[in-house]
This record gives sequence, C-alpha cells and structure tokens, in this order.
Amino acid sequence: MKIATWNVNSIKARLPNVLDWLKTAEPDVVLMQEIKTVDEGFPRLEIEDLGYQCAVHGQKSYNGVAILSRRGLEDVSARLAGDDGDEQARYLEATVEGVRVATIYLPNGNPADSEKYPYKLGWMKRLKARAAELLAEERPVVLGGDYNVIPTDDDVHDPVAWQGDALIRPETRAAFREILYLGYTDAFRAKVPTPHRYSFWDYQGGAWQKDHGIRIDHLMLSPEAADRLQDAGIDSKPRGKEKASDHTPVWCTLADPE
Repeated sequence: MKIATWNVNSIKARLPNVLDWLKTAEPDVVLMQEIKTVDEGFPRLEIEDLGYQCAVHGQKSYNGVAILSRRGLEDVSARLAGDDGDEQARYLEATVEGVRVATIYLPNGNPADSEKYPYKLGWMKRLKARAAELLAEERPVVLGGDYNVIPTDDDVHDPVAWQGDALIRPETRAAFREILYLGYTDAFRAKVPTPHRYSFWDYQGGAWQKDHGIRIDHLMLSPEAADRLQDAGIDSKPRGKEKASDHTPVWCTLADPE
C-alpha cells in the first residue's frame, strides 16, 4: 500500500498537476492538505475517474483536507477533539483496509508573537492526545500531513535564517518530539538518513532552483505500521512543474498483511 501526503496549496489551481501525478505515481492513498475549497467545490468527478474514493473536510478559501483511496474508505471522521470552538478544517481520519490514516494540516503559528502560536501549540497538544488514543488500539496507524514543523537542523537549508520562526522554535520541536516519542516512526527518516532533503520550497528568492528548502511534511507510523514499512521517499518532480504547489509529495509503502 503506497500512502502519500501532499499539501496541494489549492486543489483547483493545481488540479492538472494533481491528476498527472496520480496517474504517474499511482499512490493507493493520498492524504491531502490545504485544498482551499468547500466540500461541494472539490473536483470529485475528475479524481473518481482515476479510481479513487474521496473523503473531504473543506473550508471556503482556507485550509481544508481530503483523503483519496483506491482501496476504499471506512469510518470517516472529521475534526480533532479537544476544542469544540475550533472551526478550522485541518483534520480528517479514515480506515483503509485495516490501516487508520489521518490527514493533518497543522497550524503554521506565525507570527510567533501573536495568538497564532499558542493556537499551534494547543493544536499539537490535542494531536498528541489523539495519537496516544490511536496507539492504544494497537493497529496500523499513519498520521500524515503538513506538520509545519522542521524537526531538526538537518531538515532546513539555513537554520540561522529560520531562527524565531514558529516552525523551528524549541517549543515547536519539543511538542513534535512528544508525539514521536509516544512510539511513532518518521517513515522518511527511517529509510532516508541523508540530511537536507526537503518537501517545501518557497516561491520567493529562487528557493526551488537553489534547493533552499525545508522538510515539514511527515508520515508518522505506529509500531504496527512501522513493522510493515518497505520504503519511503520525497517525490520532488511535481515541485518543478508550472503552477506547482510549494510542497511536494512525501510517500511510504507498507507491505500488505500476510
């Protein structure tokens, strides 16, 4: 089972690139973020024509997440528990052939001296609670998405230039490690220890051409999923296309159960 996460930065603006990638990369499951459309505006017909079932939790103009699957979707549930007043569309779960998957669009948190940063840390605390609940179920779990977290200095082109940013602050990294240390495995790092491999390149300053990027898109595996991990990688080709998202897909493959 090939599972990918991709922040598409507007599904309508990137649809030709998304459809092309689905045809060539042939992922079984796609955890999508920042679709930037309400549920009714999601291009279901075009994606369903490629054999995917779609679950969508959208929001007008901002945020929005979706799960695409060629292997069916069961027990779909939206929203992250812990804050009934949070209306932002950032979280969606489903089960695919016994694997519980979640697509996550974690808050950016910038500027760090605004109310957006406490919201980010609070959201991460809620995610940790849900991640712990899923671990207790002792089944394969994949928590994938745009975490808006640069885990280490190996995951950023220029750590000094990013100092003070909400994506790299010590509190952010500590909250991310708390989730990881529950017992999750970073799929990409488990297979690719090479430093300075990135999943995001800003549109400004020639970042893509210079490979001045950051790694903020992650696939976190429960022990039951990590035991089935075969391979993982970052597919940078979509970032080089015209009208590309500033993120590119990150993927892993899990062996089917015997």
